[in-house]
Amino acid sequence: MNTDPIKLELYKNILTSVAEEMGVTLQRTAFSPNIKERLDFSCAVFDGTGKMVAQAAHIPVHLGSMPLSVLAAIEQTKIEPGDMIVLNDPYRGGTHLPDITLVAPVFSDDVENRPVFFVANRAHHADVGGMTPGSMPIATSVIQEGIRIPPVKLVRGGELDTDLWELILANVRTPEERRGDMEAQLAANRVGERRLQEIVDKYGVPEITAYMEELCAYASRMVRARLREIPDGRYGYTDVLDNDGITDDPIEIRVVIEIENDTAVVDFTGTAPQVRGSVNAIYAITLSAVFYTFRCIAGADVPANAGCLEPIQVIAPEGTVVNAKFPAAVAGGNVETSQRIVDVLLGALAQACPDQIPAASSGTMNNLTIGGYDASRGKDFTYYETIAGGMGARPNCDGIDAVHTHMTNTMNTPIEAIETNYPMQVTAYTIRRWTGGAGKFRGGAGVIRALKLLTDAEVTILSERRSRGPYGLQGGEPGEPGRNVLISDGEEHPLSGKVSVSVCEGDVIRIETPGGGGFSS
Repeated sequence: MNTDPIKLELYKNILTSVAEEMGVTLQRTAFSPNIKERLDFSCAVFDGTGKMVAQAAHIPVHLGSMPLSVLAAIEQTKIEPGDMIVLNDPYRGGTHLPDITLVAPVFSDDVENRPVFFVANRAHHADVGGMTPGSMPIATSVIQEGIRIPPVKLVRGGELDTDLWELILANVRTPEERRGDMEAQLAANRVGERRLQEIVDKYGVPEITAYMEELCAYASRMVRARLREIPDGRYGYTDVLDNDGITDDPIEIRVVIEIENDTAVVDFTGTAPQVRGSVNAIYAITLSAVFYTFRCIAGADVPANAGCLEPIQVIAPEGTVVNAKFPAAVAGGNVETSQRIVDVLLGALAQACPDQIPAASSGTMNNLTIGGYDASRGKDFTYYETIAGGMGARPNCDGIDAVHTHMTNTMNTPIEAIETNYPMQVTAYTIRRWTGGAGKFRGGAGVIRALKLLTDAEVTILSERRSRGPYGLQGGEPGEPGRNVLISDGEEHPLSGKVSVSVCEGDVIRIETPGGGGFSS
């Protein structure tokens, strides 16, 4: 059928609105501050084959990797009307264990025996078991990081599998909070199902499917047009992770991007082998970083769907930190290595189009998890947050201070929410002035976040850019590296970038995040 360009734009917005409404439902019905306040979740719409056709403006590291979760659900379960698939296993469709994904099929009376569409959402849960509260431990195996859920049916024919439900809740430290957040995820998918059914009733499956295909083709054409504007050639870049939390050895991530006419080959050959610590990324994370980077350079008008990757080939050798094999620990790969993958991709593209690519941003999500027993409330608690840093300076202006960048797109947890929900007091929350790299355009400044514990607790930090700052471009200076500090009895004790430590009531954890790199001398 011939597609109408006006209808194409309407369908782009209709399908995006489905994902957005799913997100609003998830936020408003969730229990945890991590989801309700920080918005650490993502929602998307897929066609009947599992290709992503629309997403809400949520978390890049979730959205680019979620299609592999939907494919895993399709391939590993027999999906029937009223079913909903749950999964988090990084080696069977997930990313890292705290990210629990729910996939729901949408059936139509006009098409027998198979779903015509899918909806899915992914939310980061503040605890899914494992070695330490918050499930982001300094681990050496994914087995230590929490409960692993392969693609299995949580809902069968519209009925919740209560045995599986209780099994999951029995393996986490905060079951009531997890119950509330997972119920919110169920509700979000049901909203998505209803909205797609309404659209089917109005327009029919053939028309919707045709426009989904055309939206993906349109995105592919736009990315191809952008690639044609980049000079043909091979552009390489190498950067490192500070360490894996087990040894102090830096971990090299290497990429070569080959542009030829309207296609790109992104090759990570030469990247370090997978490591003992938890900074290993699975292939879905690397694919997600590539999706995000090329989607950024293509322009804001490009629909964010499967078509964006159609002109791009990704080579990520198995057994490296960008395509780890079981049983590698992966908690930090999702949050830290994903950021460095973006850094090397942008570093390579800066050689091809130097007047369009910004300097490196903070390059870390500054993951902080705190857990223990809250006597005042008579229950365990787990707090998780990623903390903002400085954005890299741009070719025509300074970077932005105190902002989440690249693979994270969350909000902060408001001070009021922290002090209401956790036995903690915020003693400092301020911009870390003059930590952006110098240059004609200065990098954005990081932040300082200090939390006083009102009970004994266990703290885990997964952070990067503590040994070396984010790079500058065109002669700009690097940003200031970050710092982690424990203040106990008035004395400061420096902490490494990746650490688990027991703290006492009255101790203060202070996170000082990196500034962004500067641009031009």
